[in-house]
Amino acid sequence: MKEIAVVAFSQSDCLAQAGAANEVELIMPQLQAVFAQVGLNNAQDVDFVCSGSCDYLQGAAFAFVSGVDALGAVPPIKESHVEMDAAWALYEAMLKIRMGHAESALVYGFAKASSGELPIVLSQQLDPYYLAPLWVDSVSLAAMQARLLLEQGLVTQHSMAEVVVRARRNALDNPHAQLHSETSLEALLAEEYFVSPLRPSDCAPVADGAAAMIVCTVEKARQWGVPYARITGIDHRIETHNLGMRNLTDSVSTRQAAEAAGALGGVVEVAEIYAPFSHQEIILSRALGLGDETRVNPSGGVMAGNLMMASGLSRVGEVFRRIAAGEIGRGVAHATSGPCLQHNLVAVLESA
Repeated sequence: MKEIAVVAFSQSDCLAQAGAANEVELIMPQLQAVFAQVGLNNAQDVDFVCSGSCDYLQGAAFAFVSGVDALGAVPPIKESHVEMDAAWALYEAMLKIRMGHAESALVYGFAKASSGELPIVLSQQLDPYYLAPLWVDSVSLAAMQARLLLEQGLVTQHSMAEVVVRARRNALDNPHAQLHSETSLEALLAEEYFVSPLRPSDCAPVADGAAAMIVCTVEKARQWGVPYARITGIDHRIETHNLGMRNLTDSVSTRQAAEAAGALGGVVEVAEIYAPFSHQEIILSRALGLGDETRVNPSGGVMAGNLMMASGLSRVGEVFRRIAAGEIGRGVAHATSGPCLQHNLVAVLESA
């Protein structure tokens, strides 16, 4: 089986509002950045392109097509799209390479989430017969999950606040972060509830922006002569959409994906986890079997800025950056989609 490597990654700043900038204007700087990292000219220099976005955020069918303008219409390219975070576009690109249909691929994700009310938009991910018609927003569902954890003694308000304190401190070194500051547990615990038991600081700040990545075979990476990180394992699993039929205090799908990807087979120096709510980072860390030797979200994670439809890809990119820089030899990246951690992807990256 062909070994696959990440050779380039770039993401935009996490912007609370991108203003008049459209999706193409958010995407193009990231595409230009990854092309420059590898020494390519444009999308015609790779064999396959796959993007991730959400038409509901733009309010129109096939709205993702507008983002394709950033690639150029002529000459035609082999292009695909997933109605999900771009981490799943990465998964599709890897399948394309492993099947022998490509040697290199460009992956990108984008969203302008400030255009609408994201928590309500995400309610359309729910069961279309019983839950979606109720318009239960994503924050309220996460609050229900947090309440279950608190009542079972699996988390405390203190441990949830600790996640936020660490995330914002780590984000001081992240130039793309939306929130970065030294804050105290006392200050966070003094906040009024947003949706009890969640405070505003327990919820990731939603951001406009984009991220892009180039992956290829290890042979192609060596040919290009650029630093790279091997993706030695990747897997994704999904749980039932019926919230009453799964244990919301655990993430079985994350644990299964981690086992299948080989994440549990060695030391994890860094784990970049996509946890849009503070209590979910605790659930995911347990599911991934992370110990004290693992640095969790050294970039600040999505608690410092959540690029919708691109944050999962950015978790892979953050691990790649540290491996390419020689800081670590092995790391794990995680992405999630759906209510209360319904669908989860885990990737293992290792040095050359």
